[in-house]
Amino acid sequence: MQRTVAFHTLGCKLNFAETSTIGRQLRHAGFEHVDFNERADIYVINTCSVTDRADATCRNIVRNALRSNPDGFVAVIGCYAQLKPEEIATIPGVDIVLGANEKFNLPSYLNDLSKRPKAGVHSCEVMQVREFVPSYSAGDRTRTFLKVQDGCDYFCAFCTIPLARGRSRSENITKTLEAAGKATATGVKEIVLTGVNIGDFGAGTDSTFLDLIRQLDSMEGDVERFRISSIEPNLLSNSIIDFCASSQRFVPHFHIPLQSGSDRILKAMRRRYDSALYADRIAHIKQVMPDACIGVDVIVGFPGETQEEFEATYQFLNELSVSYLHVFTYSERPDTTALRIKENVVPMDERKRRNRMLTILSEKKKRAFYGSFAGTERPVLFEQEDRDGQMFGFTDNYLRVTAPFDPEMANRIVPVRLEKLNNDGHFIATLPVATATNC
Repeated sequence: MQRTVAFHTLGCKLNFAETSTIGRQLRHAGFEHVDFNERADIYVINTCSVTDRADATCRNIVRNALRSNPDGFVAVIGCYAQLKPEEIATIPGVDIVLGANEKFNLPSYLNDLSKRPKAGVHSCEVMQVREFVPSYSAGDRTRTFLKVQDGCDYFCAFCTIPLARGRSRSENITKTLEAAGKATATGVKEIVLTGVNIGDFGAGTDSTFLDLIRQLDSMEGDVERFRISSIEPNLLSNSIIDFCASSQRFVPHFHIPLQSGSDRILKAMRRRYDSALYADRIAHIKQVMPDACIGVDVIVGFPGETQEEFEATYQFLNELSVSYLHVFTYSERPDTTALRIKENVVPMDERKRRNRMLTILSEKKKRAFYGSFAGTERPVLFEQEDRDGQMFGFTDNYLRVTAPFDPEMANRIVPVRLEKLNNDGHFIATLPVATATNC
């Protein structure tokens, strides 16, 4: 009888790309994939260290798996598995814990699927992690997330990612293009470049991220869009911005972490830029790509952040021509240098208040950005799912769009007219007459 495997993935796009790659390994090894809420022989939980209460979250997912099959073999991988392997090993029902170096060797650990009285831990010191495994997500036949880089050398004061994923590393351009070609062969029309610190692609070699995107832009295949995921402002050079502005494939959308508008707080966070550089990057994007969507990460309540510094961040963001914010409430992480800051620690209630203020600002920014395109035409890549007679997609500049479901439009880039926003904040779109006739 064919053995079955189910996956549950937490966290970022990078985790989803890696889960898909491990899933393909197991399919090649003869396993059949099933949904996580179904009975399976193996349950694989790909964890995240960024989410709050990682221990409780992992325990709950394990319990859910064992409800479907009490005899199911449970493997835990991912960032939390690297950071706290022994802690995970004590969770009832977990059979194996694989660290950052071992997770891609999961198939070799699955010869014996009998339940264990105590989970086996296979992990190494994170600084010994050197291998880079190209990965891309599957399952969404419209777009894929392509992992082009892993790890980070920045060691920001609030972040555990270097402790979970190791030093910055990537494959060479030739092998990265091979991985992109395999992703394209699945029929997707959009590739999202992802990693921990993608602007650091090629670190220690003669290649740069700019070299990579130039090669991707000219590669053969049916992929019509490339989208850059989060990239550090000090690594997002004007040359990269100018190239994207001239490209027919790279879309006008950037996600650029800020974290704080206070230069003192940025320094305390050990960030590698100041607010002036950040503002210059935004201004240059808008100069060469006026329609570009720009997302921002920001952290509120970092230790020592005064009310005045928070207000400075709020005002800085309010005046920037950005489109939306991802607002994070600072939370203490073991082994991070921010824990050394003992003075003026921001109370949690105040952190949450600041989060609410910036979340409201984000909604205003997003509504204003969307509203500026009402009545215009934009190209939309429509997804293939029929949701109660509607289909959804994104414009090149990341506007969420809905239209009546039409299978002829699925996985196609179609010019549409953006009419008005619905209650969910998505554009209601209509097809131009010429396009509707062609369909």
